This record gives sequence, structure tokens and C-alpha cells, in this order.
Amino acid sequence: MTLQANNALQAFQWAPQPDAWNFLRNLAEDFLSSCPDAKNLAERMADQTGTRFVDWIDHVRLPRRDARARQLSDVGYQAENNGPGYTVFVNDNGMFPPVLVWDGTFEIAIKVEFMADFLAANALQRDVSGAPLFQLRTCRVFTGRDCAMSAVERHGTRAFEATELTSKNPIKMLEHLEKLRAHKRDFDSDDDGFDATNKLIDAAIADLGRDLTCDLFFAAEREYWMRRNHAARVQKARQDRLGLGWANHDHHTYRSSRRNFKLLVATWEKLGFHCRERFYAGREAGWGAQVMEQPVTGIITFNDVDLTPDELMGDFSHDGLQERNTLGTVGLWCGLHGDSFLQAGMHHLEAMFDFDALRKQLEEDGVKTMKPFTNFTYLRQAFTEGERWPVSEKRIQRLLDERLITTKQADQFREQGAIGSHLENLERNDGFKGFNQTGVSEIIAATDPRKNVRV
Repeated sequence: MTLQANNALQAFQWAPQPDAWNFLRNLAEDFLSSCPDAKNLAERMADQTGTRFVDWIDHVRLPRRDARARQLSDVGYQAENNGPGYTVFVNDNGMFPPVLVWDGTFEIAIKVEFMADFLAANALQRDVSGAPLFQLRTCRVFTGRDCAMSAVERHGTRAFEATELTSKNPIKMLEHLEKLRAHKRDFDSDDDGFDATNKLIDAAIADLGRDLTCDLFFAAEREYWMRRNHAARVQKARQDRLGLGWANHDHHTYRSSRRNFKLLVATWEKLGFHCRERFYAGREAGWGAQVMEQPVTGIITFNDVDLTPDELMGDFSHDGLQERNTLGTVGLWCGLHGDSFLQAGMHHLEAMFDFDALRKQLEEDGVKTMKPFTNFTYLRQAFTEGERWPVSEKRIQRLLDERLITTKQADQFREQGAIGSHLENLERNDGFKGFNQTGVSEIIAATDPRKNVRV
């Protein structure tokens, strides 16, 4: 894997990591065979949510005496730091949970969005470490033969013990979350919208810190997206039956106008994101993307924008992009609905699933899935059918006045609206951390508003 390179397009070339993946899967299988209650939960995850136990793992604890602890370096894990009584090993070559080597028992901790929801949904009465609204809450929920399973709720922290953290003001946390959930999105000027939202972010960072603010911001963003996407609400309800929430999120996809792209990237960097790989779909497709990652929260954004070949090798994420007299797929979507950061909300959330199981289960719940646009052994991806949103006359008229759409297209958008958002079904194997550039290009083209006409 190449993380850095002289050519920006050659950086962050992720590769499958089968050795580490098989090591992790074997750990999970051995654990589930020794912990019947955890195995029962894993079966319910598969049957009721279309997800895999291995994708919910927050971290693993291995006893120092366990022979498998001595295999970590062989499969790509490296010691990162020491905590109170444990050593943390990480594998940054792929999407793998950290492994803690310690003097305790073999333990797997799964991630949940909210501890109270998980305990209530599974009728569990357990002692929880970490007070409500604390950044880290942990709870040992099951024990097995020389092993145990815990649940972890975390907000903007990579700590493993609640005692390692300093408590934030819970009232301030709720105040800022409320403001982010209810903040105004529709402004006469996009500049005013970015300014207003950044003031909310700045105030939250001042009180709560960058990482917790990032966690709260994207929780609010997922909520806004769900209110506008039926498939999202169906799947969230399925995962909430087990009290899991969206803790299996993989990445959040934002679409931006060229004019606002620099502002979007700057806002993400304020929240602690750094730029990872970039994409370009080719001259005919006319769009590109910048992937960004927040290392503490684990949140990834996939940021789409209309792009030309000559702009690709420059620093388009920071230098800014000039407006043009034509619109590609991404630009037209923003013209019809507004930028994702403002009026429209996310284009889609991608979460980790058992690809075939989710597709079948959603179909039974009346949610159809589009043709897969990635079908590799290590990566499978497909959108649910798009949520069609009405388009305001004000936006249609503006696009007409600027000769960015035809009269026929304007009538089509008035009568039929335009596709706004999706849920994405993703399955990762071999710890693959990257994306399929060709497949993403094809699905972007397939969802172009000008091509999606009801007949």
C-alpha cells in the first residue's frame, strides 16, 4: 500500500489484507463458539439487520499468554501505545479494529450508538462504566468459556477505559447537539449558510473540543438525511431492534457545488479531517471526489464535485474551483436540491452489511436495490433505489435563467422531482479500505437527474 506519493492520484493506494482479515475472522469465530450469548446476538444481527458480527467489533483484547497475541506483527499489526495495563496494536493498512494485549481474559467489544438503547433492546441489566452523556461508556454484557463480550459507546475518543477521560459538561453537550440538529439550512446566500453553520461548530469546539463536536455534528447529519430517505428509516428501525443504531457507518457522502467545495473541505479540516485519496471519473464523466478521514472519530467523508482533467493534479480541495457555464451530474444535483452541507443533506450514507442478506431483507420490507456497481470479492456496493425529492420552482427558474437546463428538463423536474438520496449497501472483505473508482463513476452516471425520467 502506498500512503504518500509524488503524484496525488497514486497516494493512498489501498490493497486487500487477507492475512489480517483471516486472523480477525478466526478470532471472532473462536470467540462466538465459546460465548453462546454472543453467538445468539450474532445470529440475530444476521437475521434481523443483514449485518455481520465482525463488522461491529470495536476492539479485541487478547491475554498476554495467548499465542495469538504473538501473531499480531505477522499479520500487519504494530504496537501503537501503552495504556494502563495494556498495549494497543493497530493495523493501518486496512479497516481493522485495534487489538489490546493485556493480563485479562479474551474479550471482544462491539460498538453501539447508545448504550441505553442496546441494553434496553436486549433486556439486559448490567453495570455501565461511564456516566450517561460521557464520551466513553463500556459494559461487559456476556461471559463465556474463558471469554467475555462488552459493548462500547464512544463519542469523539479513542480511549478504552472511561477513567482515562475528563468529563465534559453534559448540559453543554446537549445544548450544542440540539443546535446542530435544528440549525437553519436554507439561506439566500450559501456564504451566509456556511458562516452560520461554522459559528455553531466554533462554539461547540470551544466548549466540547474538536473530536466530540465532530461526533455530534455527524449524528445530526445522519438524522437529517434519515428524515428524507425511506430506505434509511427502514434499515435504522431494523438495527434499532437490537439497539445498535448507526455504529456500523462506513462513510458519509456529500455533494458540493464547485463554488463551495473549498469551504466544505475547510469545514471538515476544522473538525479534524485530513485528506486521503482523490478520485477522477474521466473526462466524459466530468466529476471528481476527495476522500477525507477524521482519525479519532473514525468518520470518513466522500466529497463529490464537478471537475475537469486540468484541475485534477492541482490542489482543488484547497485552491478553490471557479464556476462554469455547464453542470455535470454533481453540479446539477446541487442546483436542484442545494449543497449537501446546506439544504440537501447527505447524498447517501454507506454502512457495512452482509451484502446479499441486506438486499434480500430490504426487498422483503419493500425497499428495492439497484444493480451492484461494485462486485469484487473484497468490496461489494449497491444503492437502494433513489428517494425522489420535489424541486422548488425557485431553483428550476434559476437554472433556466442561467441556461443550465432546457425547458423540457425544467418541466420534467416540476412534474417528477429529481432523485435526492440513497442508502448504500456495502460489504468489505480482506480489510479493504479503499473504493472502486470505475464502479463509483458508473453509478454516478446512472443517477444523473437528466437520465432518470419516469415513463
